[in-house]
Amino acid sequence: MSSIRHDPILIFAISVSIFEIFIVLTFVFNPPLTYENFFWRKPLAGSVFSLICVLGIFAALFPKQCSDIFHFRREDRDFASHTVYATSKGHHPNCKEFLAHVIQIKSHTLCAACTGLILGALMALAGTTFCFFAGWSIREMSFLAALIGVVGVILGLFQLKFKGLVRLILNTFFVLGAFLILVGIDELAQSLIVDLFLISSIVFWISTRIMLSQWDHWRICNNCKFPCEAGEQRKVGLDSAAQSVKDADNN
Repeated sequence: MSSIRHDPILIFAISVSIFEIFIVLTFVFNPPLTYENFFWRKPLAGSVFSLICVLGIFAALFPKQCSDIFHFRREDRDFASHTVYATSKGHHPNCKEFLAHVIQIKSHTLCAACTGLILGALMALAGTTFCFFAGWSIREMSFLAALIGVVGVILGLFQLKFKGLVRLILNTFFVLGAFLILVGIDELAQSLIVDLFLISSIVFWISTRIMLSQWDHWRICNNCKFPCEAGEQRKVGLDSAAQSVKDADNN
């Protein structure tokens, strides 16, 4: 149940994301010659991307308001076979299985992924302000910027195998990568249609990254030997999704 191959929706999302990355690479090495002199092209693309960053920051700062997946208390047994109560830390279960998902800064426990996404979004907002509104140009570096951006998005999508600080850095790089792809290809193609395609791809990459993260949480809880309320909720959600897909196939 915890394998990706058992989730056709996630497989579809990953496949589409890879295809979009391939299209982006095509734009990098062979940008369409559709130079458009619309004075509002850059401000429009920058505004839409900035809105995505702001919404992403809000979701990372207030994950419980955006999802109730981690909003729980649980009761289980530890290795000493005595009852303990575990709450949420960094909006993850206060459980050893989720230690890779959090970082410790003094007495504060933070979600490594969300912290990285916030840092990346703040940097991307600053870059968007300069490149899309203040008239800064990276024309000489646009090809390299787009390539680095592709690497950042790929690493950000598949950062589940990393822990703590590395996970934070890769999530930061994920958002910066999306920004570098947009600003780099915008300089190469100078096309509003291409910009809108890139922005829609960025939204899809974000959705895929969220789905991968949710799948990873389900996998951890599904393999956990200490049942708890949160784990059971995840398993029920995963089983319901699988049953829905099965019913759809039968119809």
